[in-house]
Formats: sequence, C-alpha cells, structure tokens
Amino acid sequence: MIEKVTARLGLRTDPVIFAVSAALAILFVVSAIVFTDAVDRAFGAVSDWILTNLGWLYILGVTTFLVFLIGIALSRYGHVRLGPQDSEPEYGDFIWFCMLFAAGIGSILMFWAVAEPISHYADPPRGDVAPESVEAARQAMGFTLYHFGLHTWTIFCLPALAFAYFVYRKGLPFRVSSVLHPFIGDGIHGPVGRTVDIVAVLGTLFGVAVTIGLGTMQINSGLNELFGIPETRLTQVVLIGVVTCIAVASVASGLDIGIKWLSTLNIVLAVTLLVYVFVMGSPVFLARGIIETTGVYLEALVPLSFWNDTFGDTGWQGSWTVFYWAWTITWSPFVGIFIARVSKGRTIREFVVGVLFIPTAFSIVWFSVFGLSAFDIEMHGGGGLVQAVVVEQDLPGALFAFLEHYPLTVFLSAASIVIVVIFFTTSSDSASLVVDMLCSGTARNPTRQRVFWGVAEGVVAATVLTASGVGGLDALQQTIIVFGLPFFVIAFVMMAALLRSLRRETVAGSARVRPLSVRRRRRPGGEGPP
Repeated sequence: MIEKVTARLGLRTDPVIFAVSAALAILFVVSAIVFTDAVDRAFGAVSDWILTNLGWLYILGVTTFLVFLIGIALSRYGHVRLGPQDSEPEYGDFIWFCMLFAAGIGSILMFWAVAEPISHYADPPRGDVAPESVEAARQAMGFTLYHFGLHTWTIFCLPALAFAYFVYRKGLPFRVSSVLHPFIGDGIHGPVGRTVDIVAVLGTLFGVAVTIGLGTMQINSGLNELFGIPETRLTQVVLIGVVTCIAVASVASGLDIGIKWLSTLNIVLAVTLLVYVFVMGSPVFLARGIIETTGVYLEALVPLSFWNDTFGDTGWQGSWTVFYWAWTITWSPFVGIFIARVSKGRTIREFVVGVLFIPTAFSIVWFSVFGLSAFDIEMHGGGGLVQAVVVEQDLPGALFAFLEHYPLTVFLSAASIVIVVIFFTTSSDSASLVVDMLCSGTARNPTRQRVFWGVAEGVVAATVLTASGVGGLDALQQTIIVFGLPFFVIAFVMMAALLRSLRRETVAGSARVRPLSVRRRRRPGGEGPP
C-alpha cells in the first residue's frame, strides 16, 4: 500500500522509512501543540533522568571516540582510501573545509562566540576561582574550547568516517544502517536496518530544529537591537518561515550550486568579521592571547575530558557539556553523511586530520578573538557584557551587546544577522539533502523530496521553540537530550563495525585494491552510492 502511494506520487525513496519518519514527525508536532503540558512533562522527566544517571557516560564516551579516531588515523589503516584506491578527492581542500564547517557548527559559533566565554567568566564552572578574575577568564576559555574543539568534531568525524568508508569503499547505500553490515549483513535492508534509519531521520530533524531555534532567537535579538522588533514567539515563527524558504530554495538548487557557494560565501563573511574584531580591538593583546589560549586548551584538554563534577555535583555539567554532546550527537548522522558525501577519495588519515584538527584550529582562533575581546571590554573597557548576558540572561543577544563596543555597530550587527541566516540556512539545506538520502539511500532524488524535508525541519523547529510550555532554550535542551541517547549508543557500534571491516579487508589483502563487492538486493532508493 505504502509502495503504491509513493510510486503514484513519483517519489524515489524507501516507502517505509519515508512514510514512518514523516508520520512520526507529524505526530510529534500535533502532540506538542494539542498536549503541550503532557509533552513537556514527559520530555522533562526523561531528560532529567538522563542527566542524572548517564551524564558520566557521555563524558567518557566522547573522549573514547576521540582516542579511537586518532588511533585509527595513526595505525596501518590510515592509508586506506575512502573509495577505490586510485580515486581522488572531488573537492579542493578550501571548498571542502568551507562545506564541512558551514554544515557543522558555523551557526553555533556565532551564537556562543561571546555568550559562553562571558557566562563562564561571570560564573566559573568549577567554582574554585573568583568570578570575573584572570583565573576565571582562563577557565572560561578552557571550557569553551573543550566544548567546541576536538570533542565536538569527534562527534561529527566518527559517523562521517564510517559512512564514507561503507558507502564509497563497500558500495552500500547512504544510510546509517549501512554501518551495521559487518554484523547483520543484508539485514540492513530489513526491519532492524529500517528502524535505525527512521531513528536517524527523526534525530536529524530534531537536532537541526535546535540549531534553527537558537539561530532564530539570535536573529530576533539582533533585529530587536537594530529595529526594535519585539522578541516574541510570533516573531520567531515568522523568522523560521522566512529562513526555511531560503533554505528550501538553496537545497532545490543542488549541492554544487546553492550549498557549495553559500558555504563558501559565509566562511568569507565570518572570517571578515573575525579580522575586523581583531584589528579594531586590541591586536597585540589578542595575538598574545591566541597563543596563550591554545596552551590553556591543551593544558585543560585531558583533565576536562574526564571531569564529571563528582564532588561538586552542581548540575552545571548537565546543562552545558552533556547538553552539547547530546545535541551534537543528534545531528551527527546529518553532518556525518554530508561530510562523507563531499569527502570521497581521501585517505582515512587525511580525513581524520582534516575533520578533527583544521576546524579545531579555527575554533581556537575564533573563540580567542571574541572571548578575549569580551574579557578586555569587561576588564578595561566600558563593561556591561556580564550584566547583559548573565544577569539579564540574554544569551541570544550577547554578540550584539558585544558589537556595541566597536565602530560601525549598526553595520556590524546587520552583517552578523546575515551571517547567522546563511549559516543556519546551509545547516538546514544540508540536513534536507541528508535526510532525503537517509530515506532513499542515494543522492539522486526528485527535488520535491528535499523540499518536503526542508519544510519539515522548519515546522519542527517552530513547534519545539514555540509550542512548548517551557519555552526558549530550556525546551530545546530537553528535547535534544532525549533524542541524543539512541545515537550515542549507535556511535559505539560504528567504532566496532569500522574496526571489524578494516581488519577483514587487511586480512583479505584488499586494502590497496578495488572495494570489496557487497551482495545487496535491489530496492527502491537502495541502489548504492552516487
């Protein structure tokens, strides 16, 4: 029945994955609107249980993923190419970097550039240093880079590596279930595989919804600063609608037109803003600070990788670190498949170094410039950022409060709004492309399928942000912590699957020859990689 309907509509997708995923997304939207209080209580109770009982597992797990990736890159498997051994990368290094960064955490860097360093500066996470002191500033930068450095990109890199390997080297479909092939073989086309893919579709929708929600709150704050547009739920729904339309237009134009050029343009704009803040602030102070902050991060990296707030037990880690990891994990299938899609032909070693260390180096520079500049304003300038961000709890408006201390404030604020819009437009249209691939198993699909998922992302984001009785950032946090757990478990399976398949390939003596052939049945949308 489902097959006939999808065929009649001209859809090229796995009918079960598509229909069930769409139905569950619609069910959530309707339930959240009709049964707001009950949905809030359910998500609140589950997220609280996860934070209380499993926070330590998230901390240990992500660190384990990082050690695994570095180990596999340095091992004898590092030379294995993601595709036929004679293949070459499809995109140059600069374009590749722009695309993976814009689809990764570009929009989040804009949101937290000032908000997180100032938050930790005013309220040190460990509570063992005086607030608003030099020691608090150092601790703030250590935690901020812990959250946006190697660990965050580890969460993207692991699934991306697994997808690229199994799709381009083993000839399997572009689906999360493909990584289970070493364990269940052709069972990836059955109920187990489809269940995994449905969960991946839903997780991606909600992960991107959180990003769109945060971006919308920041855009709304900027428009309020510039034009007095009120920060209300109605305004945010309208903004989500506008940006969704832009994202749909971009995804309809395809990977090599809309997504590619928007990603490149936005990196250029973001770097221009970064350079402006550096030059117009305190260049010597910032140059020294970037180097010192790098040392602070490296010094704090190992201790923070295992820190669980055991003795303090303040709950701080749940609302910050565990939220970040759960959130990042939910959209890791989307970012992972997107990165895999643009990474064919690279070796495992080249891939891991590129995805882990280059974005981390950029994050160090980015947060050093904005974070240290914010500290400089508080210590030696007019101040006011702690009051705006921490006391008044205006996290979305942190960047705009910061830009008030620079020349051309109105122009900078307007430019920042444009950058945020493009950043989460590229996140949304990349996610639409990937969700469609999760449903079909291939990148060659009718445009209307990608458009459907682009609209769905906007609707889910609007629902999570506005229909919840909790509201705002709290609602986004509760939702994402719940949806992040299944993917966290799948990530451990990915490590085992990669290792098993690489060992088999090495034993078979095929690590330097063409990909191993994989028997698979011909299914709708399951023809294999492009």
